[in-house]
Order: sequence, then structure tokens, then C-alpha cells
Amino acid sequence: MVRKIYNPVQKDYVTFLKTSTDTNGEYTLVEVELADGGGVGLHFHKTYSERFECTDGEVQVQLNKEIKTLKPGQSALAEKNINHLFRNRSGKPCRFIVELRPASRGFEQSLQVGYGLANDGLCRKNGFPQDPLALAWLFEISESNLPGWRSAFEFILHRQAKKARKKGIDQQLLDKYVRF
Repeated sequence: MVRKIYNPVQKDYVTFLKTSTDTNGEYTLVEVELADGGGVGLHFHKTYSERFECTDGEVQVQLNKEIKTLKPGQSALAEKNINHLFRNRSGKPCRFIVELRPASRGFEQSLQVGYGLANDGLCRKNGFPQDPLALAWLFEISESNLPGWRSAFEFILHRQAKKARKKGIDQQLLDKYVRF
């Protein structure tokens, strides 16, 4: 079964090669096909590391303040609690593998839900869900954290995520968009 999702707002694809279920929680493995100009802003994770390996084109990975441009065969590791981002500024699409250790079911679900919302026209131009409760809940289940002064917003996000769960928004989104 092909487990590939598309985000029409960000114009990228994610293929789930190995999920937390496949690996008994050891790791999650996805392939990302990222359009020029695409990427994810600076953030960090407390519970898992992310390893990025370029397979086609060029992808930029920032680890703290250092920016690395990865070419095919090159990789970079964002350990737990390390601020990082990835982006494509090469002028053409790129492809890379991302491995999370240990696996994150919440990360897997957040991609499926976020891309589902985008396909249904329920996201803003920046790719964020229009519903602030859905956004907060997705942020929480993906275990993403904001660096520096932005971390002050996390308290609000966690309160909003709690409100989303109380209203049943989390289960509605999981039921509608999570397929694997």
C-alpha cells in the first residue's frame, strides 16, 4: 500500500516509508518531496531526534545557527532539543528522507491531518489550519516546540489544544483524515 500524501498549499508530498506501527515505535521514516520555496520554520522536539538525508536536489537544514546545504548522500542530525528547520531555496524541487528516533505517532497523525485540511481548503496561505483549535492541537501532537521568545506562546497553544480535545475536535480530525 502506498502511503503518500500531498499538500496543495505547500506543494509538497510526504511518503510514509515506515510508521511507528511498522517499527514497534523504534523510528518513523518518511520521504519528502519539497517544492522550491517550501520548508518548515525554526522549532525543536523534546522527545525525538530528526535525521535529514538528501536524495535528490538540494535541501537546506539549519541546526541552531548553522545552515547546511545538503546534496544527495549528505545528511544532518537534529538531536532532541536542538533548534532546527528545513527549506528548499534551490530553484527546483528536492527530495529527502527524514528519520525520527524514536518514532512519533503524533507526528505521523499531524501530517495526515494537516495535509487533509489543506486538501479540503481549510488552511491559510502559510499552510496553517484556519481553525486555531485544530492548529494548537496539531502543534501539540507533533511535539513541536517554539524556540526563544516564541516559547511564550506555547502556554496558549497548550490551552487551545486542551479545548480542542474537550470539544472532540481531535477525534473528529483523526477519524476524518488518519488512514494509516
